[in-house]
Amino acid sequence: MGPELLGFAAAGICAYAVDLGLFIWLRGPVGLDPLTAKALSFVAGCTVAYAGNALGTYRQREGAGVSRASRLRQYGIFFAVNIAGAAVQLLCITVSHYGLGLTSQRADTVSGAGVGMALATVLRFWGTRTLVFRSAGREASWTG
Repeated sequence: MGPELLGFAAAGICAYAVDLGLFIWLRGPVGLDPLTAKALSFVAGCTVAYAGNALGTYRQREGAGVSRASRLRQYGIFFAVNIAGAAVQLLCITVSHYGLGLTSQRADTVSGAGVGMALATVLRFWGTRTLVFRSAGREASWTG
């Protein structure tokens, strides 16, 4: 599991950089509200993470003959897992920004890209290895 965690982390770090950089830009100079900025940065980060995992971390599980339809289905499941992770991040921003009244750009960044990202990463790792890139012959289960 060590190489899998390292590969997942490497793809995640790249995705995190895209997500964070885009969120800060959209929230700051562009002036979008925090939830819209997070939603847009999430889509970009999700796409980077899928590419890193499909072409790197889990490429051995798939083999060389993966069809286009299979990749689209896989991306759909990956996207759904990441929507669940994004919901965790959005909930953190919602509680912090609207519930606790911490409305600065820094507070939004800490709650969405810090606390929210950490919690969402646990969910994403489980979903990615269990539901998206499961081993050949291994059925998806809720326990991995």
